[in-house]
Amino acid sequence: MTETSEETGTLFEAPPLAEQERMVEAVLFASAEPVTIGDLEARMPHGSDAAQAVDLLRKRYEGRGVRVVRVGEAWAIRTAPDLGFLMQKETVETRKLSRAAIETLAIVAYHQPCTRAEIEEIRGVSVSRGTIDQLLEMEWIRLGRRRMTPGRPVTFVVTPQFLDHFGLENARDLPGLQELRAAGLLENRPPPGTIPMGEGREDEDDDEQTELFEEE
Repeated sequence: MTETSEETGTLFEAPPLAEQERMVEAVLFASAEPVTIGDLEARMPHGSDAAQAVDLLRKRYEGRGVRVVRVGEAWAIRTAPDLGFLMQKETVETRKLSRAAIETLAIVAYHQPCTRAEIEEIRGVSVSRGTIDQLLEMEWIRLGRRRMTPGRPVTFVVTPQFLDHFGLENARDLPGLQELRAAGLLENRPPPGTIPMGEGREDEDDDEQTELFEEE
């Protein structure tokens, strides 16, 4: 049996930080999904400091064609934003979302965590099960904690996949009202007599399709 001590060294001594950085680089490069610090440390030798290795790797890639970016609580290697035009020849699969799904997704993103009843209150129309199922299947929203209210309703929140798709670190990076108005996505002021979103119409899951979201 091999003994370890201060004089003989330890079998579980962590590899040099430069080697840990190479390990992190290998995992992030090969992974299709963002990887958390916990997952990295689970793969690396005992005693490794994945967080420090990620920070070193992130600094090393600054100004390069790809970057190490944070996605929620995880990390990934992604193409530098200013070079995105080089990927325009890649095949693009259009994911069609109904207006109901787009509205529901926007409400979850800006008001999370929110319940189905809260979504319906904001939209002014009931939300069909198909709308929620579609967003869950796309993994753009997920179930959150149940509310400590009568009935213990489940809440919905956006996912790291949603943040990754739109290049966001977290939901706080979503554009504000002023930015949306500046981009022409919102009117500066609601017209007189405007009714709440969705009032007077039924959920249009199966009718109008909008191709506002594309997934590469």
